[in-house]
Amino acid sequence: MWSSLPVPSVQELVKEPLTTIPPRYVRPHQDPPFVSNATSLPQVPVIDLKKLLSGDLTDSELDKLHRACKEWGFFQLINHGVSSSLVEKAKIETQEFFNLPMEEKKKYWQKAGDVEGFGQAFVMSEEQKLDWADMFL
Repeated sequence: MWSSLPVPSVQELVKEPLTTIPPRYVRPHQDPPFVSNATSLPQVPVIDLKKLLSGDLTDSELDKLHRACKEWGFFQLINHGVSSSLVEKAKIETQEFFNLPMEEKKKYWQKAGDVEGFGQAFVMSEEQKLDWADMFL
């Protein structure tokens, strides 16, 4: 079973004036962000679930999925059958959650030894580098 150590909320960290980035969020050995003009930015991979489920993989949808996971770590899924109104409702409710006051969000804080809830997941050590983001899993 996965577990995660509790860490401070990024939203709480930025309430204080920061003159430097906290060391746990600095990744000196990582490539700097890719900066370019909007016309040449790479496109997020698009995966067609209908094609994946059809069993007809002649157009290599499975290969596209593999590359998206390996190279990007995420993708846009189309033809999934979920109504656009439900997707929009989930998006709005997620934004509403993150706009709540911190005291309200803390009711959903990850419990020690768990990965579900508000915070950062998969924090395994005090030295681990962290993402500059809060999550709700």
